[in-house]
Amino acid sequence: MPSSLKARTSGTTELLYESFLSRWLVIAVGLVRAYLARGSYHGLYYSIEKPLKYFQTGALLEILHCAVGIVPSSVVLTGFQVMSRVFLTWAVTHSVREVQSEDSVLLFVVAWTVTEIIRYSFYTFSLLNHLPYLIKWARYTFFFVLYPMGVAGELLTIYAALPYVQKTGLYSITLPNNYNFSFDYHTFLILVMISYIPLFPQLYFHMIRQRKKVLGHVEEYSKVE
Repeated sequence: MPSSLKARTSGTTELLYESFLSRWLVIAVGLVRAYLARGSYHGLYYSIEKPLKYFQTGALLEILHCAVGIVPSSVVLTGFQVMSRVFLTWAVTHSVREVQSEDSVLLFVVAWTVTEIIRYSFYTFSLLNHLPYLIKWARYTFFFVLYPMGVAGELLTIYAALPYVQKTGLYSITLPNNYNFSFDYHTFLILVMISYIPLFPQLYFHMIRQRKKVLGHVEEYSKVE
């Protein structure tokens, strides 16, 4: 690749990383400002509802970015993560307004926000060849808490939505109808929750393997010292 084209590609990628990072910083600042104004963490979701929907929907492009190599992540794992977040944002939290005041919503929002700020800080500084060890360490360490925290928030939010979905018949299709087709959204949500059992460990243990690969030699050196 010619040096001029490589420089332009690198510059474009850097702008994308900075754009993604700034989006999540907006949400982080919004949460902090709302908390300071309210003096309570209850109901903080409403202060970042719009930017969260906008940014998380825009994250669908990340799957494409992974596929073409702009973002150095697994397409499969990124696809699962992004699609599950978009689903939770729109098909659960937006659609079942009764769950928006649940503490579990704040749980996954905070987990997503901190995770993405660390991830895109890591990508940006790596591209600049000036990666502080603290960010590198945080990228491959904070997930131990943030991933279970996010999953717990997601599952608890879906669980909280179940009674309202069952009562209202939200998104469900009953027989008889012209297409002779039925769909029970309540059952679908339960199946979504069950799907976390095989899928989450794959993502979690993938990060553990990556941590050993990236930080393992440093920690071994520290033990020798």
